[in-house]
Amino acid sequence: MLKNVGGLVGWIGIWIALLGISLKTPNWAVWIFMPYWLYSPYRMLVQLSYIPTALRMLRILQSYPWQVLHGVSNGLSKRPEVLGNQFGWFEFPNPAAPEQQLPLVFAKHFRVTWWHRRMAPRAKPQLKAQIETVWFAGDPRMIGLIAVPTPSGTTPRRMMILSQRLAKANGARLTEWGATPSDLERARHAGFVPAADSFRKKETPR
Repeated sequence: MLKNVGGLVGWIGIWIALLGISLKTPNWAVWIFMPYWLYSPYRMLVQLSYIPTALRMLRILQSYPWQVLHGVSNGLSKRPEVLGNQFGWFEFPNPAAPEQQLPLVFAKHFRVTWWHRRMAPRAKPQLKAQIETVWFAGDPRMIGLIAVPTPSGTTPRRMMILSQRLAKANGARLTEWGATPSDLERARHAGFVPAADSFRKKETPR
């Protein structure tokens, strides 16, 4: 968050500074600054777009602790059982049935290039080794946050949000996976919105 806010301030600050410089230089100098003026608005929008994502990550971490996992299955292939966008997937054990593996996907392509290079089937072993150990916070039945450890292994980095897209994780499917009302409430606090909710209380018949 600090890096992105700093980047946003930097892009805006340099844009204003160059505008001031251009007013004191010959007209031809304006063309030197033109590429920056055209590109910087895009970069400002990119920096702004990351702030809501960072706040969503914070919500997930307020609901779930980090877990350090080794040898988590992953891939870039399209899984037919997954609905909607998918730009790579990781499988995690179902908390209610550890023998069952559930895939979570990158639902957006923004900033996934680093992960894709290491998830690719032909990636070099030294690249694949960088995601051999991952940090995970979340519930694979609903939502999650993935990261890799720093070289010291003490803190996470390269954080990305993962989404559950199996049949939109509707209420019936969540019940099938052993999710309880408290599990769903915890996930909602983390920002998860189910397609349907089977945990609603049934009306008492008259």
